[in-house]
Amino acid sequence: MSAEQFAIRTVRASSYRFPLSTSVVTSFGRMLNRPAVFVQIEDTDGVIGWGEVWSNFPAVGAEHRVRIVNEIIAPLVENVSIGHPGEIFQQLTARLDVLALQCGEPGPFAHSIAGLDLALWDLFARRQRQPLWRLLGGTSPRFGVYASGINPTGSAAMAEAALARGHRALKLKIGFDAAQDRDNLKQLRAIVGTDSLAADANQAWDLDEALKRADGFTGFDLAWLEEPIRADRPRQEWIKLAGAVSMPLAAGENVASRDGFAQLIAEGAITVVQPDAAKWGGLSECVTIGRNALAAGRRFCPHYLGGGIGLLASAHLLAAVGGDGLLEIDSNDNPLRDRFCGPVADVVDGAITLSDEPGLGLTPDIESIANLRTA
Repeated sequence: MSAEQFAIRTVRASSYRFPLSTSVVTSFGRMLNRPAVFVQIEDTDGVIGWGEVWSNFPAVGAEHRVRIVNEIIAPLVENVSIGHPGEIFQQLTARLDVLALQCGEPGPFAHSIAGLDLALWDLFARRQRQPLWRLLGGTSPRFGVYASGINPTGSAAMAEAALARGHRALKLKIGFDAAQDRDNLKQLRAIVGTDSLAADANQAWDLDEALKRADGFTGFDLAWLEEPIRADRPRQEWIKLAGAVSMPLAAGENVASRDGFAQLIAEGAITVVQPDAAKWGGLSECVTIGRNALAAGRRFCPHYLGGGIGLLASAHLLAAVGGDGLLEIDSNDNPLRDRFCGPVADVVDGAITLSDEPGLGLTPDIESIANLRTA
C-alpha cells in the first residue's frame, strides 16, 4: 500500500438538505429532513477524492460541521504532503484534541476528521488506480445487505417495499410502546420469513427495562438487538444484559476511541460490532476495528444512515474486512443517498457487488443537487 508522497491542494465541505414528507423516527427524536455534508479533497496533480461527515443530529448540525472542515481543518492540511491517509487522521486528532475539549465538541470534530479521512482514502485509491475495497485488502466485492430505518408506523409497508427492492434482511426501529414494538416485530417476522430480522432501540431503556423488553422478543429469532441501553452505561450493565438475553447484542456507532472498541470487542457482551466510519475513525481506524472484531469471533456490520458517499465508503469498508457481516442501507426516501451510492443501490437477492473502478468507483455529480445546498 506504499506510495509516493502527494500534496493536498484544497479541502472543501458543503452541506445539503432534502425535505421529508414522512419523518424518520427514532426513540430519541425525529429527522424532519435528510442532511448530508460532503467533503472534496483535491491534490496538486488534480486527483479528487470524496468523503462524508456524519451530521444527522442535532438537526442544525450539518452547517456547523461544514464550517469546522472549511475554516479549521482545511487550513491545517492544505499544502501538506503525505504518503498515507492515516497520517492525517492521527495528526488532526492530536492537534485538535484540546480545541475540541475546550469548546465541548469532541463529537463534531471527530465527525469532521472522519469525513476528511474517507475523502483522503478515496483520493489515495484513485492515485493507486485500485478500487478502495481491494486497496484495503479485500478479496471479494460482493456481500450481504439489510434494509434499516423501518419506522414504528407503517412498518409493514416499508418492509414489503424493501423486499421488492431486492432486500432479504430487515431492521426495525423499536423503543416505543411495548405492545407496538411486539406487534411490529410480529408483522415483520411474517413478512421476511426465515430471513434476518434485527431490532434497534436507539438507547431507549435503562437496564431493568431492557431486561423486561428483551424477554418479550424471544419468539422473533432476532439477528441482534441494537443499543437497548445507553452506549455510555457501565460495561457491567452490558455484560449483565448479554448474559440474560437470548439474542445477540449490537453496538458501536456511539463508540469513539480505539480503547473503547478494544474493550467492547474483548469483553464479548457485544457480538455485533458496528462502527460508523463517517462518525469516528474513518477508514484509517475502522478497517482495523473490523479485523479485530472478526479475529475475536464477533460479527462486523458497519453502521450507516446518511448520504450516498458515506454509504459507499461503508460498503468498501465491509468488503475490505470481509466476514459474514451485512451492510446497513436505510429504507427511507433520500436522494442525497440514492444519487451517490453507485452499486449499493442495486440490491439483488439481498446482496450488492462493488465495481473495480478506482477509489469509491463513483464521481458524484454534485451540481445536480445545487438546489438543496445550505452551506
